[in-house]
Amino acid sequence: MKTIALIFHFSLLIFHLPAQTVTQKLQKAFTAFEKDTQLTHAISSLYVIDAQTGSVVFDKNSRIGLAPASTQKIITSVTAFELLGKDYRYKTDFIKSKASHSDGDPNLIIKGYGDPTFGSSRYQFTNPNSVFDSVLKKIRQNQMLKITRIETYQSVQDNNPIPGGYIWEDIGNYYGAGTFNFNWRENQYDMILESQAENATPPGIISTEPIQTDITFYNFLKTGKPGSGDNAYIFSVPFSNEIFVRGTIPPMQKRFVISGSMPFPTKTFSEELYHFLKKKEISFVNTYSADGKTILKKDSFFIRRDFTSLGDAIDQLRRESGSYESDTIYTHYSPSLDSIIYWFNKKSINLYGEALIKTFAHEKQGFGSTDSGVAIVQKFWKEKGLSDKELNIVDGSGLSPLNRVTTHAQVEILKYAKNKDWFPSFYNSLPEYNGMKMKSGTIHDVKGFCGYHKAKNGKEYIFSFLVNNYNGSAGDLVKKMYTVLDNLK
Repeated sequence: MKTIALIFHFSLLIFHLPAQTVTQKLQKAFTAFEKDTQLTHAISSLYVIDAQTGSVVFDKNSRIGLAPASTQKIITSVTAFELLGKDYRYKTDFIKSKASHSDGDPNLIIKGYGDPTFGSSRYQFTNPNSVFDSVLKKIRQNQMLKITRIETYQSVQDNNPIPGGYIWEDIGNYYGAGTFNFNWRENQYDMILESQAENATPPGIISTEPIQTDITFYNFLKTGKPGSGDNAYIFSVPFSNEIFVRGTIPPMQKRFVISGSMPFPTKTFSEELYHFLKKKEISFVNTYSADGKTILKKDSFFIRRDFTSLGDAIDQLRRESGSYESDTIYTHYSPSLDSIIYWFNKKSINLYGEALIKTFAHEKQGFGSTDSGVAIVQKFWKEKGLSDKELNIVDGSGLSPLNRVTTHAQVEILKYAKNKDWFPSFYNSLPEYNGMKMKSGTIHDVKGFCGYHKAKNGKEYIFSFLVNNYNGSAGDLVKKMYTVLDNLK
């Protein structure tokens, strides 16, 4: 009987021992995480709050600015919902124009407003075939069976497609595509490669899709080992007609695809539209695209880049032919902002973030630039209590390694979003990793996660977790970060 009584008494003592709190669990896990050899020369920050009360659950280095990589997209997303609204849409105008007293054939003028989804295959009505079919229908309705020329104008943004801080290794590849006044197919093309046996003839470039004309490709590719994967990189800059390809691809590949950024998407669009309409028995005299100061020529196809705005072009045409008439025959609208944000976060499309940053400036100040857009973001959140030094950013996507953001700022922005009527759309845009709704971020030696999680006991948390300058495998680090975050479950 004494033995039974002692066991019963001991069990009561265990029952009354206080359970470890989430804070204690996180502290223990984070201490072990920081001692890991992958973090020997790194700096990490983790900030967690109770989503209901706002009280701090865990804080380590939350006011230290770190490179956020693509977790920065949550800042641009939330700002976009607030400044533009979830129903905001971009537009692209197609205009029939001609001299008012002329019997000549009309011009087809296309005016872009920075739509990053124009020509995107992610939406049924934005893909190239859908856009071209819609334009053709309106051209026929307006009896434009012969067109003097196509002219494409853009004037709502600056002419610098690349944000400050983008690096040479990124800007030639699809994920580092520049953001133009006029974007097309997400400013991405595919390069089709073919390789032979290991250490045999270097891989060859078969073609590009869509075709990138007037480009000289310098091929420095090599054949890697079997199973080596895609280690090929494309190097180019906007408006350039020279592209360099370096690195390796696996052996014995008949169709190996890597994706690059279009040097001049306006030109690619104009050429595609020109050839499409020609096949549909629409004839042309000349074709122009005006958005700069260079003349490019290919047979009877012209890209004339000598105007900075549609207004300048109209003034020139009036000088050439007297009075000038124009009529918008078709306006293409983008998907609504909530749909753009969905793909922006789900697939981490850097182009969308850079377009949105410029759009903030265009809508607020009449002209879009990255620097102006960044200043608007910082001002908006400063009015909400966040220092601009906590949002020391230079772009809208997080691709630049110059960005510095605090985990405190990210969590405050996520908390702000939670009480907005558009929050379901934003929440739905976040990917799911490790059973948690969170945005990930990855650039060289940078890894991050930030988002929301509801524990089994019903508690809800908002968190941001950033690591800079780690060593070793990113995959190994992610597993260790998940181990820390598992304490929120």
